[in-house]
Amino acid sequence: MRSDSTPLSNRRARRIASRRSRRRPVLTVGALVVGVLAAATLTGTAPAATASPADLSTATFTLASITTPTALSVSAGPEAYEARAATATATQTLAAATAVQNDIAASGLDIGQPAVVDTTALEQATDRLEDAAVLPPAFLPEISDSVSALTTTVDQRVAELRGGLDAAIAKKAEEEAAEKARQEAEAAAAAAEKAAAEARESSSSGSGSGGGNTGGGGGAYVPAPSGGGTGDNSVSGAQASARAMLGNYGWGDDQFGCLVSLWNKESGWNYQAYNGGSGAYGIPQALPGSKMSSAGGDWQTNAATQVAWGLGYISGRYGSPCGAWSHSQSVGWY
Repeated sequence: MRSDSTPLSNRRARRIASRRSRRRPVLTVGALVVGVLAAATLTGTAPAATASPADLSTATFTLASITTPTALSVSAGPEAYEARAATATATQTLAAATAVQNDIAASGLDIGQPAVVDTTALEQATDRLEDAAVLPPAFLPEISDSVSALTTTVDQRVAELRGGLDAAIAKKAEEEAAEKARQEAEAAAAAAEKAAAEARESSSSGSGSGGGNTGGGGGAYVPAPSGGGTGDNSVSGAQASARAMLGNYGWGDDQFGCLVSLWNKESGWNYQAYNGGSGAYGIPQALPGSKMSSAGGDWQTNAATQVAWGLGYISGRYGSPCGAWSHSQSVGWY
């Protein structure tokens, strides 16, 4: 594995510069050889096997007039095309390897494995392929295949690291969402407990209210036994919930008619009824409406919760719905 902390892009640039400086003597000799061969072809003579540097210097004019490929980018033929394609793909893979390592480091997350991509072999093979531009085309396929195979290996490693990073990011998001939900639930529970405590304190104080709403004076609130709610907030649904709850207090159907009359007068059995003058709220017109939280945290939106609280209030203060209705007819409120 690579231990050098120098960025991959800087090391890559230095290798390219070094490779180019090494290539110049090779390219020069290659050009000289090709030039001599071309001169022999043009003059019809072959150069002596023991040509001296002085002999080569006499071919200066001929060499200068011949252009030869000096880089892979200008080489022709299918072998050169495949080599260029392999080099381009390898370059993209090396860039992706650098990017994923940088992204993991920037995230600060633990992806469960070393965040390292070993690109040494691929870089060396790519360098050899580019240096082979001055060699006969027959040398290119083997080196191109090696570059392609190493590229596939590095691509797989990059994909592993990218998948690990994506999973770590998703896990962090889930943990943050769960923590936020926990904090919100705790805050809601604390608020509900506070409201319930206020409701109990207000109910126990015995402070009454007049003018067509339930204030809580003159009798203790008796919690309604559980069960009986229909989940339907319509008038018929609320009345069905009330009828189902009457038996919990030992009341018969004769009490249901009194209850219907009483809450028709108070709210029309509208769970959202609000008295702007007094602040009374809901089907039983509780004052304040938060008193009903002792029957359930959904007292503002659930007709059955309001009915349960209202029946408990009636039982504690008047003994029965007909008793509450009689009082309401006498003084105008209950």
